[in-house]
Amino acid sequence: MLDWPILSLVTFLPVLGALFILLIRGEEEVVARNARFVALWTTVITFAISLLLWTNFDYTTADFQFVEKQEWLGVASYHLGVDGISMLFIILTTLLMPACILASWDSIKTRVKEYMIAFLVLETLMIGVFCALDLVLFYLFFEGALIPMFLIIGVWGGARRVYASFKFFLYTLLGSVLMLLAIMAMYWTAGTTDIPTLLTHEFAADLQTWLWLAFFASFAVKMPMWPVHTWLPDAHVEAPTAGSVILAGILLKMGGYGFLRFSLPMFPIASDMFAPLVFALSVIAIIYTSLVALAQTDIKKLIAYSSVAHMGFVTMGIFAINTQGVQGGLFQMISHGFISGALFLGVGVIYDRMHTREIAAYGGLVHRMPVYATFFMLFTMANVALPGTSGFVGEFLTIMGIYAVNTWVAILAATGVILSAAYALFLYRRVIFGELEKDNLKSITDMNRRELVTMVPLALLVIFFGVYPSPILDVTAVSVDNLLTNAQAAIEAYNAAGATGSVAGLN
Repeated sequence: MLDWPILSLVTFLPVLGALFILLIRGEEEVVARNARFVALWTTVITFAISLLLWTNFDYTTADFQFVEKQEWLGVASYHLGVDGISMLFIILTTLLMPACILASWDSIKTRVKEYMIAFLVLETLMIGVFCALDLVLFYLFFEGALIPMFLIIGVWGGARRVYASFKFFLYTLLGSVLMLLAIMAMYWTAGTTDIPTLLTHEFAADLQTWLWLAFFASFAVKMPMWPVHTWLPDAHVEAPTAGSVILAGILLKMGGYGFLRFSLPMFPIASDMFAPLVFALSVIAIIYTSLVALAQTDIKKLIAYSSVAHMGFVTMGIFAINTQGVQGGLFQMISHGFISGALFLGVGVIYDRMHTREIAAYGGLVHRMPVYATFFMLFTMANVALPGTSGFVGEFLTIMGIYAVNTWVAILAATGVILSAAYALFLYRRVIFGELEKDNLKSITDMNRRELVTMVPLALLVIFFGVYPSPILDVTAVSVDNLLTNAQAAIEAYNAAGATGSVAGLN
């Protein structure tokens, strides 16, 4: 099977499932039921094939693997491949998609066929982002993912869904216009849009500055970094449960992946020069959005602001430009995908029963939903970065990485751990503990089998990678070392040539 174009199979199999759903005819209830099952089996099979990719992945080399390349648009080619940095994001995407389909099983009752098609198309576009080895192909996948998510929020979202969907679309699209101009400039300079070739091309220092800023405009909005984060809470609050899972679990990670695939290896001199700016924005994001989370009355909005704070650790670690920082940033992104995805799934469980996300509407759920309370406690502790959970490993490594560069930044960032404990435990106490006083809570039931199927795998992964993080760190190690070796060599050469400025991670 590995002799097949397996990356194309993983990438486009969800679209085949979407086309199959498109052909389903019959009564509305029958069509909806069949659409759910086709979407579920499509995502499960896609996940199984992605696991085959992982088991056959050679993590002792930094080279791109499972490479497919065909002539396509003349200036651009259909070029796919994965390395240690992108491999895990594909696994994360294919893992969360079946959970999203199951989470939507009963909660989505209108236009089920179109909903499942939108999710399957979205899966193809997200996987394509992490597989693409051509700038034009990457841009098409990167921007294409906006369309199905725009529809998911705008059609199946809450009361303010149109406002939230347009805000999400315009923020992320406008940020990417500058990236398109940068891609054109790179083609005019290097004569190619092939990413492996561009990774070895040395762009002039002054050009790197402008290219870095252009890519930063797109990736910072996608993360999102402060102060361009305001679209995320609105999008999360209005999106259906599965939409929030994908937003937090995958779409936010595209920005961090972009920094690692483009900004750091292609523009190392500019990355070093702008590192203090990134540190400042990251620290503000960690502290400010944690304080804002403390003031929230909506469960989803609190978790959304929490995501912005945790992404601050990612950007801080990446631009430390050392092994602990970059490895920590990568680990934090994968771990946050599990944890935030599970938290939003947990919100969906009680929202399906109560149809409200207001914290004040709950209290004493442990008396009626002890199994749910156990799972929610685990993911809350992981969100706080409790040792023994995957959340601890990522945050610890990023703080270690930034400590080697700037002690004060590390100290300020560490306050985010304390603040996260404050808002997370505040939420858990108000929702789960206390007396069961509200009458409408006294009749609700605990988690059903379908909900347990979505939660149990994520709970096991959070604990497993918290105790034994090597399977993630080993996959990324060689690719990260290669990236840092090349980036630091370019920075040293630039400084040796007489330029001024400090070398992040080397002093």
